[in-house]
Amino acid sequence: MFCKATLFTLALALTAAASPVATDAGISIPIEKRSSLTNEDGTFNHDKATYQTVKTINKHRANLINLQNNVGSHVFKEGAVIKPLAQLPDHLAKRQAEPLTAQANDVDWIGSISIGTPPQKFNIDFDTGSSDLWVPSAACTSSTCKSKHRYDAHKSGTKYEMPGNFSIQYGDGSTVSGPVYTDHVAVAGVSVSGQAFSPVTTLSSSFSSDAMDGILGLAYPAISNLKADPFIQSAIKLRLLKSGEFAFKLASKGTASELYLGGANHKLYSGSLEYHKIDTSTGFWQLTGAKAYVNGKSVVTGFETIIDSGTTIMYGPPAAVKKIYAAIPGSGVYDSSQGFYYYPCKKAPTIAFSWGGKQWTISAANLSLGETQKGSGKCVGSLAGQDLGLGSNVWLLGDSFMKNVYTAFSVDRNSVGFAKLA
Repeated sequence: MFCKATLFTLALALTAAASPVATDAGISIPIEKRSSLTNEDGTFNHDKATYQTVKTINKHRANLINLQNNVGSHVFKEGAVIKPLAQLPDHLAKRQAEPLTAQANDVDWIGSISIGTPPQKFNIDFDTGSSDLWVPSAACTSSTCKSKHRYDAHKSGTKYEMPGNFSIQYGDGSTVSGPVYTDHVAVAGVSVSGQAFSPVTTLSSSFSSDAMDGILGLAYPAISNLKADPFIQSAIKLRLLKSGEFAFKLASKGTASELYLGGANHKLYSGSLEYHKIDTSTGFWQLTGAKAYVNGKSVVTGFETIIDSGTTIMYGPPAAVKKIYAAIPGSGVYDSSQGFYYYPCKKAPTIAFSWGGKQWTISAANLSLGETQKGSGKCVGSLAGQDLGLGSNVWLLGDSFMKNVYTAFSVDRNSVGFAKLA
């Protein structure tokens, strides 16, 4: 799983050597690419994709539980249901003591933040699909925690322990859980006092191979497990930003990526941003009135879309995604249980989404998760058919979509805007 004077630009570096770059609008700090689901030989990493699907289902299961507790189930979309905890297939569950196959570009969309006084630094994954901030605690002594930066409450003069607990369950039977604190949290020079977060004392082994230490959620308070404003909401209320907006440029390895706070970086897009209102009742960045096109022809219409930087894959209801691939010559089912399809690599279809304006196209590079096997000529699509429990007419668009556009998230407008990358 809101959000998001001189305008401040945020885009945080994976490496400590990266430093802020001044622009005419503020500060620009690069972020690095998240983990790839394609192996180094160009084939599809099926185990890793399955793992991400289970984590995504359980993340949004937790979001729905939070939404029900905070607001009530009356705001659930038609067909939305809190599903049973998704479980990993047996062959993956037995491997949880070991990380899945690591690739050379196995990093997340991460950047540096600090918590406490004096500041303690962490590498954080910025997630528009959740609303809470958590990092490992010094009290967590598992091997997974020990491999990461850990927050030591005893070393901060501004921490305050709150009542309650934070907890998310994962399909490998483990959890991310811990107490609730408030402390100073600083992101690219924007410092919020008394920001709620959790220094987690248990950390799922599923995070052992991730480069990030924790997650900073960028969605709305309605899906907060901490029952508190997310960092960006806090910054806006404290008038630390001139504009209640943030924006992403997500790019493939070797190309600069950026998260920008306090507006949008006009140097990274051309033309104007095309804004569309969201349904604020759900707590997500959820757009309505979407259409999906295949090779210029409208195939599925009138659905809703959650824009989620915290996952790679695009997911749609199985029946709707089946229609998409039925319109693609030479396509077929790769894994029916996980909803993955393949299509001819040399004849990649043009898949696009629209919300009443332009059609925003998925490039061939971003549509492919790799060949089914080396030399097969069949590419697994980054659009999968999966019931995430979010509603019978709700799709989830991850960074396989976001890498094709410049995306702005506006709290001021309660809108998401798209523009062509410069």
